[in-house]
Amino acid sequence: MTTPDIAARRVLGAIAALVVGTLTLSACGGNASADTDTSGKGGGGTAAKTSTAKIVISAKDGSTNASINATGVQVSNGKLTDVKMTVAGSGQAVEGVVSANGGSWKPKEQLERGTKYQISATAKDASGKVSAANSIFTTVSSANSFIGTYTPDNGTTVGVGMPVSFTFDKVIGDKKAVQSHITVTSSSGQQVVGHWFGAQRLDFRPQDYWKAGSKVTMKIDLDGVEGANGVYGVQKKTVTFTVGRSQVSTVDVNTQTMTVVRDGQTVKSLPISSGSPEHTTYNGQMVISEKFTQTRMNSQTVGLGGEYDIPDVPHAMRLTSSGTFIHGNYWYNKANPPFGQTGTSHGCVGLADVQGAQGATNAKWFYDNSLIGDVVIVKNSPDKTVAPDNGLNGWNLAWSEWTAGSAA
Repeated sequence: MTTPDIAARRVLGAIAALVVGTLTLSACGGNASADTDTSGKGGGGTAAKTSTAKIVISAKDGSTNASINATGVQVSNGKLTDVKMTVAGSGQAVEGVVSANGGSWKPKEQLERGTKYQISATAKDASGKVSAANSIFTTVSSANSFIGTYTPDNGTTVGVGMPVSFTFDKVIGDKKAVQSHITVTSSSGQQVVGHWFGAQRLDFRPQDYWKAGSKVTMKIDLDGVEGANGVYGVQKKTVTFTVGRSQVSTVDVNTQTMTVVRDGQTVKSLPISSGSPEHTTYNGQMVISEKFTQTRMNSQTVGLGGEYDIPDVPHAMRLTSSGTFIHGNYWYNKANPPFGQTGTSHGCVGLADVQGAQGATNAKWFYDNSLIGDVVIVKNSPDKTVAPDNGLNGWNLAWSEWTAGSAA
C-alpha cells in the first residue's frame, strides 16, 4: 500500500520538532505542559506569589493524536492576553480568534492532519499577575500510516550535541526496514549510526560531537515502507541543518559554578545553584532540547506536593524529558544568594535572574548565547548519570553500546 503523494506532502510540509516525542514530567520542572502549565524538579527555593489565572491548552505538550477540530486554549480566573500558534519549526502562523470575554481561543480553520504545531499563551488574573503556558503537539494521523516526528528541522542551526531523533506514532515491528530508509550524513565525513530506544524512537549520532560548521543531511524515504503489519510510512523528504559553533558548558556541583567553553576557549564562568541534597541534579551529558523565555513550574504536577508554583520562570531551557531544566531564578533569598554557594533547587540548575525575563542577568546571557543542541555537562553531583533516552542524551552511551542498538 502506498500513501498518496498529496497526503505525504501535507505531512511533510509541517512535521518538525524542537523536542523529541512525548515529554513526560518528572523531577525537575517546567515542561510547558498544555493543561498543567508545566513544572519540574527544579523550581527551586521559596515559591513566589502566583497568578490565579489557569491556562489550559487542549492539546497536551508532546501529544501525537491531537484533534484537528477541537484544539484550543481556555483560561479560568483571568483573561488571555496573547495566544500564538505556529507550525513548529517553520514558524508559519495559524490564525485564531479570542472570545469576547477573553476566556478562550481557537483556530480559524481546521488544522492539518499529521502536523506539528506550537501554542504559546499568556493570561493575567484580576490583580495583573501573569501566567504562561506552552504546548508542542502533533495532530492525529490516519490509522493505517505511521509518522516519524523528527528533530532538528530543515534549515535550522543547532549545537554540536544535537542528535537526529525520530519518534514514531506507531510501534515499529520491522526496525531494519524503517532504519534502512533513513540515512544521515555529514559534510565532516563523520560516521553516523542509528540507535533504537524501544520500538518507537530512533536516534542518529556520530561517535563524537558534530564538527562545528558542518552540514548534516537527512534523507527520509519511508513512503510505502511497511513498518508494522498493515501500517505504512508516508514521508519522503530531504532535510538539511547546520551545526553552529561548538559550545559545551560544564556544571561542577562541588564548586556550584558553570564554565562555558566555546570553540575550545573559556568565555564565561557563571555561579549557579544546583539541586539541593534532597533533590539532586543528574550527572552526565545533557543536550538543550527546548527554550522558553518564560514558563510555569508547579511541583504538584511532578508529585512533590505544594512546594512551589511559579507561573513565569524565566529563561528556561530543557535538559531532560523528565523535567530537568537550566533556568533563571528571581525568587532566591536576596540577603543570602545561593549562586556559587549551595544547591537549593529541586534538581534543576539555577542562574541569577529577575522577574519578567528582562535585564542583563547571568540567566539571560546564557539563554541568549545558547542554541538548541548545545551540551551541558553536570559532574560531581551525588545523583546518578542521566539515562540516555531521558531527553536527547544518547551521548551517555559508549560508542559500542550505541552501535549495538542499530537495526541496520
